[in-house]
Amino acid sequence: MGTLPSEKGRKIIAIRKSTTDPAYGKPPGERTVEELLEYGFVNLDKPAGPTSHEVVSWVKDILEVKKAGHGGTLDPGVTGVLPVALNEGVKVVQALLPAGKEYVCVMRLHADVKERAVREVFREFTTEIYQRPPVKSKVKRVLRSRRIYYMDILEIEGRDILFKVGCEAGTYIRKLCHDLGEVLRVGAHMGELRRTKSGPFTEEDIVSLHDLKDAYVFWKENGEEEQMRRVITPVEEAVGFLPRVVLRDSAVDSVCHGAALAVPGLSQIDAEIKSGDLVAMFTLKGELIGLGRARMDTTAMLTEESGIAVKTDRVLMKPGTYPKMWSKDGG
Repeated sequence: MGTLPSEKGRKIIAIRKSTTDPAYGKPPGERTVEELLEYGFVNLDKPAGPTSHEVVSWVKDILEVKKAGHGGTLDPGVTGVLPVALNEGVKVVQALLPAGKEYVCVMRLHADVKERAVREVFREFTTEIYQRPPVKSKVKRVLRSRRIYYMDILEIEGRDILFKVGCEAGTYIRKLCHDLGEVLRVGAHMGELRRTKSGPFTEEDIVSLHDLKDAYVFWKENGEEEQMRRVITPVEEAVGFLPRVVLRDSAVDSVCHGAALAVPGLSQIDAEIKSGDLVAMFTLKGELIGLGRARMDTTAMLTEESGIAVKTDRVLMKPGTYPKMWSKDGG
């Protein structure tokens, strides 16, 4: 069984010993429900029928939030994991793209094929493949490559093949089934499809629109928070798979104002950062400050005494959450 990029284990290295002032900020688990609505995700179980856009609009109406966005379109007939970002969380939706997706699919062959031949073709497709988006797609129809991380056959019953596939974002499973049928020389089409993972979001803690509505009503009418805390995930969990840098308290507010992160502002870093990587910037309390592009690799961050470590790209944390303690060196 293969894994998605979001399931890779990560190691954190401490650069310098730092402490955090409890008077500022708070761990994500201590946020109020109102704060979760501002910095949260809903791991939604999309029903068959509506478009992803329609479902996001319903979530927005149910929770009475100003902004909402989803982490990867599902066709109307497809069900399963649809991460929906709320308010400030919308800023990190694009960060989910490199995380990978997993689907469970039923493929129908158009003629009988020996099981050995089917399994061999599945192995051949577990690699980098080339696809041209379908005619009905909203993207430009140019040939492009997509990575298939794993393809596991779960069951074969006659001409129906139930399989699980882990793939790069933007892979068309309907086209994948068609191409598998072409190589097998019998033709094939996609029957049913369900997304079971979208990066760190999985079926294990998925919630329905009904769950969401009930949780919100109980909270608004009775002040019951338990269900709301179950259906809304802190934004930090959405980007936990990215390489991270942890900032000293003194560097947080400057980054909140859009400044680049200098080396003296670092407290801890991921062990495998490469220059150019998208990285998540966290406080010592585990709060997501924003996203940026690494200007140094891990070795340089550990050895250099000055210079820009990360160029800030998107900021979620509001300026003033931590006190202004700017200095010329960024620490």
